[in-house]
Amino acid sequence: MFDAKSFLASCPEHPGVYRMIGAAEEVLYVGKAKNLKKRVSSYFQRTQSSPRIGMMVQQVARVDVTVTRSEAEALLLENNLIKGLAPKYNILFRDDKSYPWITLSADDFPRIGFHRGSFAKGARYFGPFPNAVAVRESIQLLQKIFQLRTCENTVFANRSRPCLLHQIRRCSAPCVGLVGDHAYAAEVRLATLFLDGKHSEVISRLTGKMERAADVLAFEQAAFYRDQIRTLQTVLSRQYVESVKEENVDVIAAVEQGGLVCVNLAMVRGGRHLGDRPQFAANASGATPADALLAFIDQHYREHAAPMRVLVNLEVCDALHDALDDAAGLPVALTRPRLAGERAWMEQVEQNAGLAIAARLKDSSRSEERLEALQDALGLAERPARIECFDISHTMGEATVASCVVFADRAMKKSEYRRYNIADISAGDDYAAMRQVLTRRYEKVAAGEGTCPDLILIDGGRGQVGVAREVLIEAGLEHVPMVGVAKGEARKPGLEELVFPDGRSPLHLMADDPALHLIQEIRDEAHRFAIGGHRARRAKARGTSRLEDIPGIGPTRRKRLLQTFGGMQGLQAATVEDLCRVDGISRALAEQIHRALH
Repeated sequence: MFDAKSFLASCPEHPGVYRMIGAAEEVLYVGKAKNLKKRVSSYFQRTQSSPRIGMMVQQVARVDVTVTRSEAEALLLENNLIKGLAPKYNILFRDDKSYPWITLSADDFPRIGFHRGSFAKGARYFGPFPNAVAVRESIQLLQKIFQLRTCENTVFANRSRPCLLHQIRRCSAPCVGLVGDHAYAAEVRLATLFLDGKHSEVISRLTGKMERAADVLAFEQAAFYRDQIRTLQTVLSRQYVESVKEENVDVIAAVEQGGLVCVNLAMVRGGRHLGDRPQFAANASGATPADALLAFIDQHYREHAAPMRVLVNLEVCDALHDALDDAAGLPVALTRPRLAGERAWMEQVEQNAGLAIAARLKDSSRSEERLEALQDALGLAERPARIECFDISHTMGEATVASCVVFADRAMKKSEYRRYNIADISAGDDYAAMRQVLTRRYEKVAAGEGTCPDLILIDGGRGQVGVAREVLIEAGLEHVPMVGVAKGEARKPGLEELVFPDGRSPLHLMADDPALHLIQEIRDEAHRFAIGGHRARRAKARGTSRLEDIPGIGPTRRKRLLQTFGGMQGLQAATVEDLCRVDGISRALAEQIHRALH
């Protein structure tokens, strides 16, 4: 259960992008905000704007935020993340909407135009731009400067005389041969250079025209060229989440605050900022940012391909160079940021690292508070360091699966989760299923092969708790504290009762009790994990044909039988004589098939 109140307390009031993450680490939604705290808090109000949003919010397990320098940067970063992550609840991505681009087609006489959507092979694309107005203004100005065609190919191929755009000097009319291949290609090259950011030559040409107009006192014309220069500079300037060059760069910042060290990695691929990822190392007590940075570079680039350049926020030393070269297996440029764009990237990465540390410190304090509250509520002698929770999932007794999830070191330990396929019990017998999973789990612990928990949670009432107590006594682990979590009236969260194996009266905690919040989080995770395993097992069972278990029925005969009778239903209705009429099916085999299906 996501604690929105605690998260919002440390959420920054800056522009940026937020990502709603589900329990299985899937990205549910990516959004942008002028004020992250206000925008994210709107999702956790009493009333939701739509049932769809309400359904999404119920699945949120975590919210990640990335702060940007401006709202425009947030717009472009959101677009990058939506395209890369394909979130389930982003209608923007599903409808294939995107930010606009300028395109130069791959024709003999390339066409300049407005583009939105998927990219065609061979064409050149420039952008993205924050809005369509910027693209259209740019195209109009580029028409005036380079006189490139904007007409579709069907129009271009069927013209017999120049169009109006040629008459007003917006097109050089390649459709009727008024400009040669080489001259038109030269203008295309200039336009490409300008769109790539190398616009000094174009600006110089406009500046020359402006000065010549001023020399002959044509001030209105000079002002027109001046405005052209200003507009081009404005609409073609990129935000810092985009690079002028199509370069691949990793931006890494190691930051220390409050005794914690965070290493934040931002990836720029093809000139596009793909977001950042704050990371905290285990066993890093007493480590400096330089130590953490060195360890991160050494470990990360042994598993992931290194880009051509890596930017870091600390002094570059020989140890860093050697670690990067050894891990990457080839020389990589390692420097501190020098250019304005690089410094802007690093500033953003450092800021997000600081925010991640602040959030982690708050979460750590909250976990300690919840564990202390749990200790007091259950009357435990010590604060539980390791909690294991069990749940059973099935559909009318079909494909029963048990789950065991682990909470340790103040967090869920997914690497220690386990699923158990339950077999050889009566369908729907939850008590027998609980007995089987606990026996399989704690026989090994009793033999010294596993870690003994400090507290066991059972998703169930008195019956399941009674079975669990018997198993623990048989395993010699009756000293381990255990409690059952029985669902409340109408299975409503907040009304759970805690059932004790020693016969004490059930305990009801207040809905806002931190101890109950921790129990609910662990119980819900066990439930989710069990359901996932059950659904996978059920789907596998239902996707398997009963014919596969019959000796002598291979893929060819199975396909022939199903085609002859129109599927399993028709096959089950067939008599032995009907089966014998199928090519390749003898009477003995037909009788065997009939027995297996009835």
